[in-house]
Amino acid sequence: MSEEQPIVDAHHHLWQLSGGALYYPWLQDPKPHDFFLGDYAVLKRDYLPPDYRRDAAGHNVVKTVHVEAECSREQQVDETHWLTEINERYGMPNAIVAHAWFHTGDTARILEAHKAFPLVRGIRSKPADEAMMRDSKWLAGLKLLGRFGLSWDLRVKTWELEAAAAVVRAIPEIPVVLNHTGFPWDRSDAGLAMWRRGMKALAACEQAYCKLSCLCLLDGEWDYEDNRRMVFEAIEIFGVRRCMFASNFPVDGLRVTFDRMFGDFKRMTADFSAAERRRLFHDNAAEFYRL
Repeated sequence: MSEEQPIVDAHHHLWQLSGGALYYPWLQDPKPHDFFLGDYAVLKRDYLPPDYRRDAAGHNVVKTVHVEAECSREQQVDETHWLTEINERYGMPNAIVAHAWFHTGDTARILEAHKAFPLVRGIRSKPADEAMMRDSKWLAGLKLLGRFGLSWDLRVKTWELEAAAAVVRAIPEIPVVLNHTGFPWDRSDAGLAMWRRGMKALAACEQAYCKLSCLCLLDGEWDYEDNRRMVFEAIEIFGVRRCMFASNFPVDGLRVTFDRMFGDFKRMTADFSAAERRRLFHDNAAEFYRL
């Protein structure tokens, strides 16, 4: 595939630790459960557009989508404000997926505050477990996304996919995109069977999309053939028109370089038609996030 293939990176993060006004607990005071891709001490540094562009050099990234970077929840709107200023200075990110809790009673106020910033397209709010996805207050907060014209970035573990699919079926008016390929960490026969059930249940919801990202495993290096299998299965389940590639940088940089990741994505899809590749690398993300 030509290196000129335009790319919309549908999922990345930025932060500023040195002299920044925002606080990132998972970076500055990490807990052991945060280290699912390795030692996050490597990430305890500024990561700004020049750093991203250096990582992405050699690939034609034309636009990017910033997904909330787990900033202190007291500063969730401040993060959106900061990212807007970053866009004005650097020309990226081109869309923002912000954060808001769904169960705390102030969801409408927070969503309204985010909507004051034109780059905001959606919300990522991660349910703690399946019980939360059955909580009436949480469900009521989630449904407010429809009122504000926002999409939902859904991040759940593999074993929570079927429960999440039940939630998504009940909100057909809200566009939903699954983060990180549904985390297919367990690639045993039993683990993949569970992942496929959940992915198929979610894909049965017509408004649900899938980000082909974060294919790194809890242990082990990036494996082209194994990840190719997961990419192909996800595309088979969701279809070319509802999948989009994303980097999850800089976090995935703990396991793989941006160049190798996107070089491998291009290699994996070399036999797809030009129109299909453009959808996977550019058009689907651009349409979903209204770029």
